Order: sequence, then C-alpha cells, then structure tokens
Amino acid sequence: METLSSQKMSKSPSGSATQQFLDVSEVKENIIVLKNGSFRLVLTVSAINFELKSSEEQEAIVSQYQNFLNSLDFPLQIVISSRKLNIEKYLDFISKEEKKQPNELLRLQISEYKNFIQQLVSVSDIMDKLFFIVIPFYPTENSEKGFFSNLMAYLNPKKNIIEKRETFETYKSQLLQRADHVTAGLSGVGLKIAPLQTQELVELLYNSYNPNVFEISELGDVSALELT
Repeated sequence: METLSSQKMSKSPSGSATQQFLDVSEVKENIIVLKNGSFRLVLTVSAINFELKSSEEQEAIVSQYQNFLNSLDFPLQIVISSRKLNIEKYLDFISKEEKKQPNELLRLQISEYKNFIQQLVSVSDIMDKLFFIVIPFYPTENSEKGFFSNLMAYLNPKKNIIEKRETFETYKSQLLQRADHVTAGLSGVGLKIAPLQTQELVELLYNSYNPNVFEISELGDVSALELT
C-alpha cells in the first residue's frame, strides 16, 4: 500500500506535513481514498485527432460520445493536465549517439539536429497534454453509528478490521464496474483507456500539488501501460 506520507511530500513552514491540508487520506490498491470516506479511480485516456477524420467519422464519433454520456448514471470528471515537455533525456540520448558515430558527416548532422531541438524548445513552450477520467464513489455514511457501536469496535478490533476490509472490497468492486462501463463506452469512440496504478497515482498527486517541480518529477512511463 502506498500512502502520501512518503519522503517526497514537502513540509510547510511550521514543520507539519503538507498531507494534512489535502483531501486525500491514502492511495490503496490503485484507489484514492479521501478523508470524507469517498473513493476515486483514475483512468488515463489516449487522444484522437478529430480534425483529421472525415465528416462521416466525425459524426459517428460525436454520436457515440453522446450515447456514452446518456448511458451514465453516475458523475465523472474529465481532467486535462498540461505540462512543459521535458526533453533532457532525449537530448542526452542524442549526445551519446553523436559520440558513438564513427562517420564525421553523420556526427555533424546529429550535432546540428540537437542544436535545432534545443533552440526550438528554448523559444517556444512545447506542452505535453495528459488526459484523465476521474470516477468517484460516495459510500452511504452510517449516521446511526453511536457509542455502543464504537465500543464494540474497540473491544473487538480484529472483527472491526475484517469488516472494514470487506467494505473496502465492496466499494472497490463498485468502482471497477463503473470503470468497465466507461471503458466500454469510450472504446467505441476509438479511445484507449487504462487505470492508473498505485505508483502512478502517487506521482500524479505529487506533481499536481507541487507545480514548482512539475518539469522534474515524472509520472512514470504512462505510454508503457497496457491500453485496452
């Protein structure tokens, strides 16, 4: 289980962890658990170039998307994350290839290409966009739980832990069903979808709440996920 109380989380001037000011309680088994008891499952979604489609294809995409929206009986959130493209690793790769190249002419061409990329990035902000769908689940709070219920949980902690585990599995199952519905609906539009795993979720949250290190801290290799 990954939580947000790792060493990556920054500290506030008073010395207390930033985590206490966030709505997130923990990230557990690929699910974000909020402090109010609700859950979030995050899907990463590919993109399609709508403008390059024919008019018939565009109409089919719009119609399929409308059908998907009409089929929803739960809320969801569409998030677009824009970040400045970090090409340091790519430039390092080019530099290594340049040094290994025995042909003087090819080595010169590689050097000119590297300089071109560096100048292009320096004069313009090239942004990389990531697309996510956040699926929520709000468990019904038991407002009748009072003194005796809390006392029984205290006297029998093992039973309380088992009940919490069973409750979590039930809510997680509900979220996965919603995720399957979203995946099936958007697959007809031509999009590829994959749920973010625990590590990707932690890094995504960290990057979101730390924009000053947004270019340095990476969200793992999202392109390596097996899209369905």
